[in-house]
Amino acid sequence: MKEQLAGLSRSRRVALAALFGSAIFISKILVPSPFDKVLVVFQAMFLGLGAIMLVPLGATLVAVIGGLLTAAWRAPTAFFTVSFAVLYGLLVDGFCLLLKVQSSEGKISTGRLTGAVTISTALVGMASYYITTFVFQLVPRNQMLEIGILAGGIVSGLVGGYLASLVWRKSIRHIVSSSSERGLSPSSRE
Repeated sequence: MKEQLAGLSRSRRVALAALFGSAIFISKILVPSPFDKVLVVFQAMFLGLGAIMLVPLGATLVAVIGGLLTAAWRAPTAFFTVSFAVLYGLLVDGFCLLLKVQSSEGKISTGRLTGAVTISTALVGMASYYITTFVFQLVPRNQMLEIGILAGGIVSGLVGGYLASLVWRKSIRHIVSSSSERGLSPSSRE
């Protein structure tokens, strides 16, 4: 399974990352700021899927695309949007590697993927709130918002990581394996 996904051509890899990044962008513009910082379930799910499907640095590629699209929509905070998106993608990729989410046989560990995405979500949420509130003083300090971001980020990371694993196990894994059973590797269908 791992070899099948690794066999994706560069154009298919970018297309899949663009699809995931666009989905993140749509989810970000539908929810007004600062609530979009609390409800990051879709972002967490697509970054988790990017990390396991587009190895190496799949979550980072997805995050860059989503971040650039969102930055174009929210121009005044473009620098922060792109910076935190890249940080989020790098953290998801890093924790997926560190926690060995994907075994050498290509199997995905639901608990490890959920943990990697949750830890990354909590760290980025706290870092972005700290930097925008205390370092640059762009957002006034609000204790309820702090608690909401921390709790919402952890819950969103848990749900998003679990959903990524669920989507992989119930759907995508079977699509990838069925194409190889027919003798069609993803790279041979171009």
